[in-house]
Amino acid sequence: MSPLPLTQSSPVSDPRRFKIPQSVLVVIYTPALDVLLIKRADATDFWQSVTGSKDALDESFQQTAVREVREETGIDCAPGTPLSNSLLDWQLENVYDIYPRWQHRYAPGVMRNTEHLFGLMVPVGTPVRLSPHEHTAYQWLPYRKAAEACFSPSNAEACLMLSSFALSKVQT
Repeated sequence: MSPLPLTQSSPVSDPRRFKIPQSVLVVIYTPALDVLLIKRADATDFWQSVTGSKDALDESFQQTAVREVREETGIDCAPGTPLSNSLLDWQLENVYDIYPRWQHRYAPGVMRNTEHLFGLMVPVGTPVRLSPHEHTAYQWLPYRKAAEACFSPSNAEACLMLSSFALSKVQT
């Protein structure tokens, strides 16, 4: 979501002008545990999974995850689609300090973000269509190598947890 321009109808105090400090991290992976990583357009050395903030306070984390996956990769896991049951809420959250380089996107005084984790298993060969203003490249890596490539420690940890989550879903 783009910040609203400053006008008489959108004063500086308008909370929609700033990002909401509640986001999702979605680890997209294949049955072989290869993980999709995407390279940020605004930081060329930053590889990551799908991430994104809520567009509204009443948007659920599930809705945010579905929207961000579609916007950033073109993969549709909305209710009623073939992948809808493959999006799993890991029931985990990370709370972390917002990186200084992105602090200006948040309201003054907001220093921490809460990130809710999801996993999305997709078939091998699932087409990826990047949003060019957000990401410039993608790669599929085995989950351990994906963890090594992630710039974010919470993203790296999520990649490493993938084998446990995937195995527990097979056993249930």
